[in-house]
Amino acid sequence: MDRKLIVTHHAPDLDAVGSVWMLKRFDAQDFADSHLAFVNPGEQISLAEAEEQGFQLHEVTHVDTGLGEFDHHQPEQAGPNICATSLVYDHACQIHPELSEDKALKIIVKYITEIDHFGEIFWPNANDTKYHFMIHELIRGLEYLEPHNDESQMQFGLTCLDSVYAVLTQHLKAEEIIEEKGEKFKLSFGEALALDTRNDDTLKVAQKMGYVLVVRKDTKLGNIRIKVRPDAPIDLKPLYEKVLKNDKTGTWFYHASGKMLINGSVKHRSQTPSPLSLTQIVDLIKEVYE
Repeated sequence: MDRKLIVTHHAPDLDAVGSVWMLKRFDAQDFADSHLAFVNPGEQISLAEAEEQGFQLHEVTHVDTGLGEFDHHQPEQAGPNICATSLVYDHACQIHPELSEDKALKIIVKYITEIDHFGEIFWPNANDTKYHFMIHELIRGLEYLEPHNDESQMQFGLTCLDSVYAVLTQHLKAEEIIEEKGEKFKLSFGEALALDTRNDDTLKVAQKMGYVLVVRKDTKLGNIRIKVRPDAPIDLKPLYEKVLKNDKTGTWFYHASGKMLINGSVKHRSQTPSPLSLTQIVDLIKEVYE
């Protein structure tokens, strides 16, 4: 495979990062091992600069700069629904049509496009400081911490997008699992949900959907996690005490908030899984709260 050089602008913003990420991750046959170079916004790399890095101009691809195929800063490419990342996404979908069905990828492209057109000005409470914790602000923050370190800023952004892609993929899968496999049951405080799945995101997603209590048993490892919505008038202490009477093997942790009863997590790796089945733990929950 021929070596490639991807060129974008200095102080790469989310769109510059997103377009590089899209090439390296989803046109990997051509760009997985590509090198990076940075120029002033709107410019192209010169032949001399390319040759300094061991490349000829035919081995160079510009993104979010240079007024080429993957730059949207010219009249024929401009528009509120277009950015460099969306242009690379369209290219990737032509090569790999199955990507057009990737919901997580679509969400990322839509978000980057919105940010690139300053769409966050229309968000609820647009000046709320919580928005400074979002990915595009974190990338921009590196300009203050490490000024003129384009490579560091780019690598941080690429890691962020890898992470959000993984999170979105799990979230969307969680929604499917809840819809297809979730077992609903009634408690005196509202509707609860039981799940037999490895996907831990189902706990949070189900609570956001309105379930007052969610219990998940890990299909492979056997660990059980029980969580209650923060606004639900449920304290898990009585359930904790009942579980301990019925389970002399599993390692259980009762959270002081009263909203979590945990038998194993990625944060605690030496807990013994509970031998209780999902049906058995649901029966105990019903005994306490039905």
